[in-house]
Amino acid sequence: MEAVAHMPSLTLTDGRYLLQGVDVLDICQEYGAPLFVYDADNIRYKYEQMMMAFNGLPAKVKYPVKALNNINILRYFKKLGAGLDTVSIQEVMLGLKAGFTPQEIIFTPNCVSFDEIKAAVSLGVVINIDNIPMLEQFGHEYGDTVPCCIRFNPHLYGGGNNKIQVGHIDSKFGISVYQQRHVQRIVKINNIRVTGLHVHTGSDILDANVYLQGANIMFDIAREFPGLEFIDFGSGFKVPYKEGDVTTDLFEVGEKLREAYAQFTQDYGKEVELWFEPGKYLVSECGYFFMAVNVIKPTPSAVFVGVDSGLNHFIRPMMYGGYHDLLNVSNPESAVSRTYTVVGYICETDTFGWDRKMNEVREGDIICLRNAGAYGYTMSSNYNSRLRPAEVLIVNGEAKLIRERETFDDLLRGQTELSF
Repeated sequence: MEAVAHMPSLTLTDGRYLLQGVDVLDICQEYGAPLFVYDADNIRYKYEQMMMAFNGLPAKVKYPVKALNNINILRYFKKLGAGLDTVSIQEVMLGLKAGFTPQEIIFTPNCVSFDEIKAAVSLGVVINIDNIPMLEQFGHEYGDTVPCCIRFNPHLYGGGNNKIQVGHIDSKFGISVYQQRHVQRIVKINNIRVTGLHVHTGSDILDANVYLQGANIMFDIAREFPGLEFIDFGSGFKVPYKEGDVTTDLFEVGEKLREAYAQFTQDYGKEVELWFEPGKYLVSECGYFFMAVNVIKPTPSAVFVGVDSGLNHFIRPMMYGGYHDLLNVSNPESAVSRTYTVVGYICETDTFGWDRKMNEVREGDIICLRNAGAYGYTMSSNYNSRLRPAEVLIVNGEAKLIRERETFDDLLRGQTELSF
């Protein structure tokens, strides 16, 4: 596969900010703000870069639905050749609705009831078990009639914020690697057919060696399971949020993984597929969140830019302390830049960014928040009875509406009215 010449992105041309040649202010004018906009070319670029990095390996991408779950995005990944990683029965159903076959979908729930696992089995998807009690129930129920994958916890610290570190000893995710003998006994007693192993250490991993350490742990465990068809290494690849950010070197990861995999294959006696679940890596940079400025509010300590959004639409800066670049796309050629703190309209402190230097901001301007593709809309809510925004996908140089803006009727849908 040939490398794409450059990563498509927001560009400033003749005083206008463009995505695939489309003026972003025109998009906001047509569909209103706040608004999520995604660049399909960016998604394709990231997917192709990843496949290049793992060239020579039997690699498959399982895109995590939780990162960005619009059905049109799922269909686009289907077109690119990816499968899906799902964590709920509803995500499984979305994947099937988007056209994926059950065999292309892995189901990795956490702390769900066995009824949900049975529902996933009935739909024919790949089942990934992450705790011993559920593995025992699975064995009692299905024996060797339904294959499964087992998720192990490698006890490695990897990732940024502690909320997204999921492979350490205090994490609720996976079965401890120190319990693998117990797991093997359960598998043998119940005649469970294990066709896959899974590991995920966390998000925003910088060090390729940490990733490789987790891979080597799985290769060691895999030697005890002769019937494997795949090993799933999860993801956690770091993306840039601002200029100068250090990111995961996927090509270094690929090079080291090829060496480790060659040795494993020699020892194991056959090839198994290697699965990866990059969510943030694939869609974070494709997304832009546009917000209109309601008010400029000077105070003794800061100048606040109050926008028509908040943690109800994009919670990452508030929940994870995540940094997202902020840009005034309405005033690109301003001769004046000032320092602002951009805040939302929710009745809590919902700050998108402290002390950000931007071209002078005026009421009515549009502020762009970058890296809004992953865990933006999917983590949004109706807090304060606010409505969720629309979503737009730019594909082949055209802006297409892929989710309508909510209306007041959507707030009432599902509620019943009592007489008092």
